[in-house]
Amino acid sequence: MKRSRATKTAAGVSVAVLLLVTGCEVPGVYRPARPATGGPYTFYVSPEGDDRNDGLSPAKPWRTLDHANDVRFEPGDRLRLKGGARFRGSVTLEDDEAGSGTKPVVIESYGTGRATIAPRGTSGITVRNTSGVEIRNLSLVGDRRALREGVGISFRNSLRGTRLDHVRITGVEARGFQNGISLGAEKDGAAGFGDVRITDVSVHHNLEGGLVFYGPRFEADRPAYAHAGLRIERVRAYANSGDPESDRRNTGSGIALGSVRDAKVVRSVAHDNGARSAADAAEGPEGIWVYDSTRVVLENNRSYRNRTGSHVDGGGFGLDNNVSSSVMQYNLAYDNDGPGFLVYSGQATGAHKDNVVRFNMSWDDARKLPEYGGIVAYGTRMKNLQIYHNTVVMRTRGLASAEAAGNRPPALRLRDGMRGVRVHNNILATDGGPLIDAESPYGPGTHRLQGNVYYSTGAWSLRWGDRRFTGLDGWRAASRQETLGGEPTGLDEDPCLPALFAPTTDGAGARNLAPQCPDAGPGGLGPRAMGVDVGPVDYFGSRVTEVRLAGAAQTRPAD
Repeated sequence: MKRSRATKTAAGVSVAVLLLVTGCEVPGVYRPARPATGGPYTFYVSPEGDDRNDGLSPAKPWRTLDHANDVRFEPGDRLRLKGGARFRGSVTLEDDEAGSGTKPVVIESYGTGRATIAPRGTSGITVRNTSGVEIRNLSLVGDRRALREGVGISFRNSLRGTRLDHVRITGVEARGFQNGISLGAEKDGAAGFGDVRITDVSVHHNLEGGLVFYGPRFEADRPAYAHAGLRIERVRAYANSGDPESDRRNTGSGIALGSVRDAKVVRSVAHDNGARSAADAAEGPEGIWVYDSTRVVLENNRSYRNRTGSHVDGGGFGLDNNVSSSVMQYNLAYDNDGPGFLVYSGQATGAHKDNVVRFNMSWDDARKLPEYGGIVAYGTRMKNLQIYHNTVVMRTRGLASAEAAGNRPPALRLRDGMRGVRVHNNILATDGGPLIDAESPYGPGTHRLQGNVYYSTGAWSLRWGDRRFTGLDGWRAASRQETLGGEPTGLDEDPCLPALFAPTTDGAGARNLAPQCPDAGPGGLGPRAMGVDVGPVDYFGSRVTEVRLAGAAQTRPAD
């Protein structure tokens, strides 16, 4: 941690000379914070401490973070802050500190409760061009200036071609900053971080985002990803408001992953984000989303009541520009302004490909923006998208935004720019709104729909290009969809979903989207007919057997 070391050393020399001349003790003599030899060391900081102590025990702690910042932290060292105490200032690790994954530098609380770091208009903890760092059991709270200029925990790498390994952040809360936690590669050609674990973290009431990864601009002819080997688990990202003054980029997302390879986001929650994002922004926030990345899995997450200040985005989950070989599975989205699940490519790079959306649930999404839907897929030069075994319930009767727009959001929306799209074994259910809204009359050569359930408690409605259909048989005959080997597939029978009548706030939650029919429920195609590996389990973790039901639930979940 470098903070005016040269100045401090010079001051120490001057005082030593003065002592030799006068033979008197001079108060305020600078004492090096770290012992000259030995280690690794554990240093303690407490409001009851004294910076003249050696800091090497709870009985003789330092008092301030400023003094701790004079230490050059070496592999294996620990900085421990007294639990329950509040510390003004910040902590910084520079490129000549830490650096060992096998002997990480640890910053953590000791005693009872979390210590709080409260910086003065800056970031709370900053790690620059190094890694081998673990941050545990701390609260970081920003002030009014930090809300515009600071990050709770900031990892930055500006080194070209050198990915820095071993980052651990666990048991941390970050609020009141521009971003709660961010990891970034700061220059073109710079690498980011690898072997990253972020667990049991809460990022909330930040201005632009909760948890953010970013990297250099994506180049489709030479795809490179700054960060690799990420696991993000049990993160709660909420009330990250968005910046009403930022109209040139999106703000207000819960979790946003950019320039990552081989990443998992699991058992995390994003809600009530984006409410104050700019009204005239061309891009909006999402609860949990990915861009410029490959081999990313979003699974077992919830994303709900996410908002947008503008007329774009505001959804639950998203695979955005230049995402490939990625999966959204076992997730629940509900009551979002935008789509429950968005798959989108706005750049003609051809890099958006080979993605899967399966065993997810969307319940009453597109509350503000009826131009979206429960599941929405469209883009430029996007290919090989599989959407199967999802359950979508879309109730829009009396929805104010739909009445104002003169159209109701569908369960599934398909727009132009895609090929190799397969939609199998989904349950699409509405209360009279369109089951599907397709921009063009797609043929089986580019889009293939088979084994889906199309059910409405009101009038049956489906738009296919310029034509509207009021029944499954008529649409099947006109579109050549929902057939296999000359035989009809797909059903329009009642899937017995409580979610068609229960409020989204009902305590049964996702169980409301599981069929409750006395018999097995509506069937779909088997995996051989679909030609895909459906995975080992359904939304509720039940083993997937050879008997395939449509939708995200293969069995009725236990109460």
